[in-house]
Amino acid sequence: MIIKNSNILYFCILFLALILETGDSISFAQGDTSLAPAITNSPDSVKVNNIFIIGNVKTKKSVILRELDFTTDYYYDWNTLLEILTADQKKIYNLRLFTSVEITPLITGNNEVEILLTVKERWYILPQIIFELADRNFSEWWTNQNHSFSRVNYGLRLSHSNVGGRNEKLKFAGQLGFTKALDLQYSKPYIDKKQKHGLGVQLSYKENKTVAIKSLYNKQVFYTDENEDIIKKSFVAALRYTYRRSYYNYHFLSLGYSSTWVADEILTENPEYFQHGGNNLRYAFATYTFRHDRRDNVSYATDGELLQFSLTKYGIIFTDELDEVEVNITANKYIKISDKFHFNTGLTANWFLSESQPYPLVRGIGYSPNFIRGYELNVVEGQQLYVHKNSFRWKFVDWEIDISNMMKLEQFSTIPIRLYLSANFDHGYVKDRNNIPENSRLANKYLMGYGTGIDLIGFYDMVFRFEYSMNNSKEGNLFFNFSAPF
Repeated sequence: MIIKNSNILYFCILFLALILETGDSISFAQGDTSLAPAITNSPDSVKVNNIFIIGNVKTKKSVILRELDFTTDYYYDWNTLLEILTADQKKIYNLRLFTSVEITPLITGNNEVEILLTVKERWYILPQIIFELADRNFSEWWTNQNHSFSRVNYGLRLSHSNVGGRNEKLKFAGQLGFTKALDLQYSKPYIDKKQKHGLGVQLSYKENKTVAIKSLYNKQVFYTDENEDIIKKSFVAALRYTYRRSYYNYHFLSLGYSSTWVADEILTENPEYFQHGGNNLRYAFATYTFRHDRRDNVSYATDGELLQFSLTKYGIIFTDELDEVEVNITANKYIKISDKFHFNTGLTANWFLSESQPYPLVRGIGYSPNFIRGYELNVVEGQQLYVHKNSFRWKFVDWEIDISNMMKLEQFSTIPIRLYLSANFDHGYVKDRNNIPENSRLANKYLMGYGTGIDLIGFYDMVFRFEYSMNNSKEGNLFFNFSAPF
């Protein structure tokens, strides 16, 4: 039996928790988990009678129940049940609908338990001011582009992360500045009763007056029309189908269409920008992705693993303009040594099958998410890349600041702050089949970077990284980033 949240139920459960013998409580807030000491007289096996859900004001209970790997009227080994509850609590938190998740088994006697699942919902409707850098990272903007505010995007983004209470995502963005853009996205994770199939759609339009047209000496080269006219327009429409058969395995199939126009000046500066000689690059594409995701926190993982494989065919139609295949593999392992120490390691490999690609499709080290710390100021372009990242981290601050006396909204009543000291080592290689002489310093060479840093994890799992890194070209610098490295 499953009972939805109500005030009467809430007080009944609290009263029940006081008069009954209570088992282990599993809590999850802003990415951390803790398991209370086990009681000494815990039973060998228990039957789950009821599941009580508290705190889901907006979220439908079916969305939460989809993540549970146990059921009622079934006997479980006690320790096995605790392991299941720990895993389920992480899955519910990774829905990114709640700021905290707590699962408590309440022992009622005669080897039976009631499950109390308490959540604290996030604020789902977020109007956001867009003020972000157009460049690859903060260091590129600050150093290579002289921290020019002409290279900043600004505008407004409206997002609803729980439309209808079913974990649907709706986003709209209107952007000016370095890149003028309109973007509309909608996704519904489940369109069937068994909650295995989902759909999503995206429409995007962009205009630029300044465009990266090539790289020289492992730095991006930008071109701007002297009259500051628009020199690039792009439009993308895509439909994505999602299949989630099991809890941790996802299959995605995306079908889309892309059209990009550039001014004649760009083709004068780089005749191989599109390769076919015209001003328009049009193609349909299809991407299949498999993802196995058992991370404890998708924003900043400290435990679990991520395995992802994707295959993209560019040029289903209009193959005279583009006919290309891209393969990408990511394998990350997150090892939790203790509550304060963890080690992360991740390998990424990317291949294009053709000898060269239109410049808008060019990949390499330096383009997100493929980078080597210490080489943030550089781009190393090619048809094959391999990157191996490693971080050993120590959590030395774990605070939760209560501001409920100033902020009455429950979703914003506490500010979590976690600080990690990290020791990092990355290395990799880019294969450039074209052997461009101007980029030979770093292309087709073994690259290595290492250093230390401080990671700040804040409100709604926002990540800020401050790092000092050296590379095997004997260059060192201080770098600042806004996301987890992997």
